[in-house]
Amino acid sequence: MGWNFEDFQQYEEKTRQTGRFSALLIGVGIGMITLLVITAMIFTTVSLLADPVVEGSQTRNVTRNEPSAEDLRNANYRPSEWQPVVQQPPTPTPLPVELVQQADEEYLLLENIYQRVSPSVVNIEIVSRYHSESDTIDSSGSGFVLDMEGHIVTNSHVVRDAEEILVTFSNGYATNAEVVGIDDYSDLAVVQIDPAGAPLVPVVLGDSGQLRVGQRVIAIGNPFGLEGSMTVGIVSALGRTLPSVQLLDPTSQPYSNPSIIQVDASVNPGNSGGPLLDSYGQVIGINTAIRTESGGFEGIAFAVPVNTVKRVIPQLIDSGEAKYSWLGISTPPSVPGLSLAAIANELSLPVTSGVMIDTVLPDSPAERAGLRGGTQTAQVRGIDVPIDGDIVVAINTTMVNDIDDLIAYLVENTSPGQVVVLTIVREGQTLDVNVELGVRPD
Repeated sequence: MGWNFEDFQQYEEKTRQTGRFSALLIGVGIGMITLLVITAMIFTTVSLLADPVVEGSQTRNVTRNEPSAEDLRNANYRPSEWQPVVQQPPTPTPLPVELVQQADEEYLLLENIYQRVSPSVVNIEIVSRYHSESDTIDSSGSGFVLDMEGHIVTNSHVVRDAEEILVTFSNGYATNAEVVGIDDYSDLAVVQIDPAGAPLVPVVLGDSGQLRVGQRVIAIGNPFGLEGSMTVGIVSALGRTLPSVQLLDPTSQPYSNPSIIQVDASVNPGNSGGPLLDSYGQVIGINTAIRTESGGFEGIAFAVPVNTVKRVIPQLIDSGEAKYSWLGISTPPSVPGLSLAAIANELSLPVTSGVMIDTVLPDSPAERAGLRGGTQTAQVRGIDVPIDGDIVVAINTTMVNDIDDLIAYLVENTSPGQVVVLTIVREGQTLDVNVELGVRPD
């Protein structure tokens, strides 16, 4: 079956009619949608204009129902006599004078101590031998007046290697000083000024043997060159040791500075050599060092006890140097976990505190007194410990817990040539033995 021309014309006419009808339907649909959108816009606009309500900077119309006449009569609108009340902030009643004075008593104490002691505290500036040609201030520290002869106590590390020393008092009086004596082992030194015309106000020395942890302490000095600064804290710990001489001269014998006072009073560079005071204004120590990783105070500071000052400073004034008592024994290494108390049960030792003698040095006071070192050892935590040597438990009836206690007693209470009584434990027996102390070698 084939197509003829007439059939093709009829088909073409039908297609055109169908297309016109589809286009008509699409046009009607679009018109209806447009009419709906226009109607919605008109309705919205009329609604907004009907009742304007302000919201911020925009206005919209909202239809509201007006109250009836009966509603208005029931509301009973009338003039009001209400007035706003101005609220006054409460004024606290001043505290009684007695209570304020009681609260300020501590600060009155500190004020009084500062007024009494600050005239005794001096600023010390030095030009070291390394910078003497440039005449430039090399470092500074603190010190305090000891007596009316012009002796001033400070730290060894403050004036060590000094070519020139300038001392400035709290009232501005300044003068040069000369070194009298230096002792690196205790980190103490004495310098002297011409007392004529100097505003000398000597301090009062206390007793560091009476200190207790938690006790209030006051430091006065010149941190960072800021003269006459005062800080307050407490005794944080007692009986610390510092390798003072090794810090100043690594080639020196490794003797420790015993009985060091640890405090939390703010002590910074420049405070070194200044006094540490108790609540009576008495000197109980000399600020000497801080433990820090930043160069500034981080909560831990140290002071040489005044009882050490009392033994060392007179020697420095008399002879320019200090001599220490010497016993002539060595002990096992002082490491954590190796104290006598920690190993007594493990090694079946007869006592739990004291000083184990490892070696008695030749031609020493200990050797001449017949003290015995260990000949047999046992290994504890990788360290050889003597198990048959003498154990010193007391000196002049004062109990010693460890080598630090023994050294502290020797430094603070004895002199070379003095005879002391050591109480020792030997082969289960407790014995007393007299020992004439020698001079500690350099």
